[in-house]
Amino acid sequence: MAFLQWRDELDSGISVIDDQHRRIVDMINQLHEAQLRADAGVVATVIEELVDYTLSHFAFEESMMEEAGYAFTRAHKRVHELFIRRVGEYRERFARGEDVADELKSLLGRWLFNHILNDDRDYVGAVRENLTRLAAESNWLRRATKRFFLRTA
Repeated sequence: MAFLQWRDELDSGISVIDDQHRRIVDMINQLHEAQLRADAGVVATVIEELVDYTLSHFAFEESMMEEAGYAFTRAHKRVHELFIRRVGEYRERFARGEDVADELKSLLGRWLFNHILNDDRDYVGAVRENLTRLAAESNWLRRATKRFFLRTA
């Protein structure tokens, strides 16, 4: 049985972000499964992949906020930085031989769902508006290019 279950209320309406969040949930569940099998090698691999993927997700999310001109991007980045520092401590403890899998998956699950439902909800409107604007501009550019440069004689 999965440690975490995705719930519809976690959807932001931004598919690329929702897909990344679901991937993080899947990875937390992989950590849980590896831990149940007492497979230390897989636990180590999943922890590294989970941390790396989460860092990439944060960078992507922050770039979307910046592009959208979200007013609280800096504060949101700070929340990410604090979380990264905390997860880094777990990573170091694990590297020293401590069994941190239970603590880490519990922290990740609680933090992720709380972060999505609260912090991430705040930027969704600005990012969705920006994505809509970019799509409209892209369509305009495509139409203009066809109209001016792809005319047939």
